[in-house]
Amino acid sequence: MDALSSALAVLTAMITPAVLISASGTLILSTTTRLARVIDRVRSLSADFEELAHGEGQMELKEERRALIFSLLDMLTSRARLLQRCMTVFYTSVGVFVLTSISIGIVAAIGGAQYTYWIPVALGLLGALCLSYGSTLLIFEARLAVRALGQEMDFIWKLGRALAPADLVQQHSPHHNRLTLRRHP
Repeated sequence: MDALSSALAVLTAMITPAVLISASGTLILSTTTRLARVIDRVRSLSADFEELAHGEGQMELKEERRALIFSLLDMLTSRARLLQRCMTVFYTSVGVFVLTSISIGIVAAIGGAQYTYWIPVALGLLGALCLSYGSTLLIFEARLAVRALGQEMDFIWKLGRALAPADLVQQHSPHHNRLTLRRHP
């Protein structure tokens, strides 16, 4: 019965990294989706910029539009780099958690000395640190996304005040719609 208990303990220990692999996979999936949205937005802004550069007609707030597009492209570049780094870190964590599971099995199979048990523990900690670092990077990326949204909304309110009828402008106020997470005006 002791051998069975030992085998079950090893299998249970090997399953724990699999749960963390699943968590890493979920983060990879959501990060990939976020990166795809950034890419789509860059393509959209590129088309807007071309239209702005080659447009013959009058356009309201043309210089402000140009400044906004450049600012948004700068933030999107930073977001794409952060998301790429996140994906690298999350893929690394998957690899480390797989190695953790393998090392648990190897240490149990060879019946290694007491000092060999630090290997799976160290790998597990490294994988957890990777998840933590990647999650922190996602926080920074989300803050950039909110800041970009705030800039875009500020421009839309400015454009709305310039184009909308005066009575409509007076009924609505952009200060009620400010994003409070922004640091920069």
